[in-house]
Amino acid sequence: MPSVEPSVRYRIGVDENGLGPRLGPMVVTAVLSRVTEAGWQTAGRAPRGALAQRLGDSKQLVAHGDVSLGEAWARALVARGCGRAGLAASVSSVGELLHAVSLEDRAALRALCPSHVEEQCWSEDGEAFTAPDKVLRAIGRDLDKLAEKGVEIVAVRSILICAKRMNDGARAGKNRFVLDLHAMERLILELRALAGVDVFAVCGKVGGFGKYGAAFGPLAGRLHLVVEESRARSAYRFPGLGEIAFVRDSDASDLCVAMASMVGKYVREAMMGRVARHYQRAVPGLHGASGYHDPITSAFIKATRLIRGAREIPDDCFERRAAEGEVSLESDGP
Repeated sequence: MPSVEPSVRYRIGVDENGLGPRLGPMVVTAVLSRVTEAGWQTAGRAPRGALAQRLGDSKQLVAHGDVSLGEAWARALVARGCGRAGLAASVSSVGELLHAVSLEDRAALRALCPSHVEEQCWSEDGEAFTAPDKVLRAIGRDLDKLAEKGVEIVAVRSILICAKRMNDGARAGKNRFVLDLHAMERLILELRALAGVDVFAVCGKVGGFGKYGAAFGPLAGRLHLVVEESRARSAYRFPGLGEIAFVRDSDASDLCVAMASMVGKYVREAMMGRVARHYQRAVPGLHGASGYHDPITSAFIKATRLIRGAREIPDDCFERRAAEGEVSLESDGP
């Protein structure tokens, strides 16, 4: 276990992207930071000044069709060694970047993919980096300034929950909220092990729940103390792990959650872009789709039905289904 100065703590920000779409994965991302006493306040509030132009609620700063800012954050963090152990800090392709931030390795990510379906989600044809160099340099300066203020970003990890995994979960009675929560738990446990000491984790609220104890998965059965339970904030203290708080709108009020949201939004859009291009190569004139509940996505699903049938693409590998009793999230958007 690494020795840590008494004035230094580890803080985690966790958020999800793509909870409610019809197509593409849900992505849950966590950022681990090493924070001094002086930097604690900075880490626990919304970005300010010029930084707020590049870091904040990803729904406001990263849009379908324009993901360069999210890409820039992911690339800048990986370039500083925040990616998965054993992977080079210098990445030259979108594929390398996605695997650098993924919690799971290539084999695990493809474990449920039938061989004839794999290209739908894993082909790298037609993708390229889009973030301008000046944006990458600006974010590099942002990270330097944060470190000077006592907030050093140590790691970033994402869990990709594809349509197949979500549909399998639905059949097992696990709706998207439960899958989201369990992914958050996995990430916190992973980053707690990396930190080597107890952590303080802030997560986006999951499903508007007030009480989480009965829904825990990886943390189920662990001794914990309820610190607070309300619609706005629910917090729990785990011996040997630290404290976890689920906070409403935390992507707009917590720096590390905002950073996780930016990276996760990019990962989600990059993966959905692969699905769109896969079928655009087969269907002339087909428009790309965000995957959310909108007319363009509905048209995309209809237009690809024949080619999916001809290629024997299982519906479970393409479109999500709701778990029994689950409320539709059609209001969720890009």
